Amino acid sequence: MPQLPDVPLEGLYGDLVMEHYRSPHNRAPLIDADIEAEEFNPFCGDRTILQLKLDVRGRVCGVSARSEGCSIIQAATSMLSDVLRGKSLGEVEELGARFRASMYGRAGDDDDMEGLGDLLALQVVRRYPVRIKCALLPLTALEEGIKAYRAKTR
Repeated sequence: MPQLPDVPLEGLYGDLVMEHYRSPHNRAPLIDADIEAEEFNPFCGDRTILQLKLDVRGRVCGVSARSEGCSIIQAATSMLSDVLRGKSLGEVEELGARFRASMYGRAGDDDDMEGLGDLLALQVVRRYPVRIKCALLPLTALEEGIKAYRAKTR
């Protein structure tokens, strides 16, 4: 199992989290989104809104990701949005499962971390278990959005 990097939150990984927090990616709303989802954590006020546009092959060709709340939710939303473009919904779900497993320390090997991009920087959040939910809220929104989309298009 991959080891958690021995880097303090304010170190290298913290810098990447803060970069995404200060300059989040993919914030412009999509007018004609195929998938839309919003999740809200009433206990802390974190909110995330994700929109995806799919091309004719069913691959993500447009992403909008907005969030409000702590630096972790905002960075996680931005980081997640960066790894979605070009993937099929199945690939998105598989990537999400790997990210979720990694956040709970259940990743099997380095192959399980492949394709997670900047999301790997959130591994440091595992040291603060109460904050894992912040890092996973955008993924939860994404999963719910895909589920609703599939129910609607059946």
